[in-house]
Amino acid sequence: MAHPASRYHRRVLRELACFIILPCIVTQQLLRWSSISIGALTVPTYIAGVALWIAINRIYSTCVQALDRRRKGARSIPCVKGRLPGNIDILFRMMKDFKTSYVLDVYLRLFKEYNTKTLNLRILWVDSIITMDQEHSKFILAAGFHNFWRGPAQKERMETFLGEGIFNRDDESWKAHRAVARPFFARDRISDLDTFARYTQRTLDILADSASKNEPVDVQDLFSRFTLDATSEFLFGSTFETLSGMRPVAGSATMGPKGAAAADPFGSFVQAFEEAQVTCTKRARIGHFWPLFELSGDANSENAEHIRRWLDPLVEHALRNKAQRKGIDSPLAERNFLEHLAQSTDDPIVIRDQLLSMLLAARDTTACLLTYVVYLLALHPDILAKLRAETLGVCGPNSSPSPENLRSLKYARAVINETLRLFPPVPLNVRATRDASCAFPFSDTAHGPVNTLHDSRPLYIPKCTTVLYLPLLTQRDPELWGQDADVFDPDRWLDDRLARFVHNPAMFAPFSAGPRVCIGQNYAYNQATFFLVKLLQRFDTFTLAPEVQPAGSLPPEEWKDREGRQRYERIWPSNAMTLYIKGGLWVRISSSQPRH
Repeated sequence: MAHPASRYHRRVLRELACFIILPCIVTQQLLRWSSISIGALTVPTYIAGVALWIAINRIYSTCVQALDRRRKGARSIPCVKGRLPGNIDILFRMMKDFKTSYVLDVYLRLFKEYNTKTLNLRILWVDSIITMDQEHSKFILAAGFHNFWRGPAQKERMETFLGEGIFNRDDESWKAHRAVARPFFARDRISDLDTFARYTQRTLDILADSASKNEPVDVQDLFSRFTLDATSEFLFGSTFETLSGMRPVAGSATMGPKGAAAADPFGSFVQAFEEAQVTCTKRARIGHFWPLFELSGDANSENAEHIRRWLDPLVEHALRNKAQRKGIDSPLAERNFLEHLAQSTDDPIVIRDQLLSMLLAARDTTACLLTYVVYLLALHPDILAKLRAETLGVCGPNSSPSPENLRSLKYARAVINETLRLFPPVPLNVRATRDASCAFPFSDTAHGPVNTLHDSRPLYIPKCTTVLYLPLLTQRDPELWGQDADVFDPDRWLDDRLARFVHNPAMFAPFSAGPRVCIGQNYAYNQATFFLVKLLQRFDTFTLAPEVQPAGSLPPEEWKDREGRQRYERIWPSNAMTLYIKGGLWVRISSSQPRH
């Protein structure tokens, strides 16, 4: 079987041949037939031939789209206009700004510049749509779901990493993966709090040890270990034991791919796990021709190999156990997720890739949520005090919360929702139109340039077009959430402002929506709420420790002169498939109250 990288390179070479080699051959033949001698102008003539070929293709494509757009009664999406052909200057500007900008601010500035919430970047003459409009996001995820899919471009970028997993598949393959996974996340399974309790206690003991020494701890790293250990037992029936490993040390930690680096075996695993995500994100930012930047080989092959060295033995063990049972199936309630997968297929690659997808979803998203909750509580001690008062009032100072207790914690749910609103673990996502065009419905919030403000026609999307939608920007949109949209205020989920969300649920979708809505969202809510209860029973003070953040991980000074949260943000939020904090979140945690 061909190496994935070679397939990607062949794809790019075929396309370059169509746009460079073929027009050069045509130009050469035309010159030969016409007997024109161009001498020293040979190279410029060929360049002109290539430019003419590209122009003809663009004119043809534009005409075809115009006819199709007219038939649909739609109008064009406002297009970014750069100074150089193919908006190449826009691409270079964006790539430069991504290195130092606040998360998704590169896109937000474009929306403000063009006074719209949906734009066509059209980099290198390829249509590429970005949107923060909640009506358009809703169309992608729900009402117009059948018009979109992950598409071949996204699968290509992630194939080496996620392979056959549910996040990298469409149509029947995706439905089959989802049908297998859904029963395991039934209500009686997600309310299993014994596993949460065991790993929560180990995590809190580590925090208590740091608190006794007044030492800062990187809670992003610690929560990643907690969620990985708890999730691995939930999924595999065994744990990676990462909480026992060496953690980043305050004052000497260096930057890892998505946080602070650790030197233990788990550190090497998570580095590969996170490097793979960073690579996928870089490819998406570069766009269609990303393989040209990986000519020496697939940048994710080594990361994927390292990850598989951890997961493959687990899969092989599960398949051996299945064979030894000789077709005797245990009840679903008695299986872990790996055993459940092994009952559905004998293909170790499918099992491994599905397992990896679930590990990514459960580990990264819940760890991200807990990290940002602690960050926001450190910034808002009044909210921390109110949350702790509710926790102690419902659950007492020591008792483990029951499922009924978790449902009673209304303010805790508001804190979690408000954190998810400001810092959704998946701040952006990608879809592509299928082999047919479609149109976004008219949205009175998706303003365009002045001359189109009163144009109520839908917005035309060509076939096979990448569409990037941005939940983080939608969930901070002042037109939806009010002028205090950037403010952390859990009470907005409890007072009359909640009516905005009740009447328009599409404005808040941290777990996605529609047919691809996250099947593990209740699992995440239960895990996060349980952990917060136990955390607040034991500690009442969180203080940021910026002095031990790794070099280069604090917000740049220029952020203070910009709009939005970045003016006063104390950490550097960033994104590589999921949200994280550069250099980790270093916090001193303590308790002013004696334990009972």
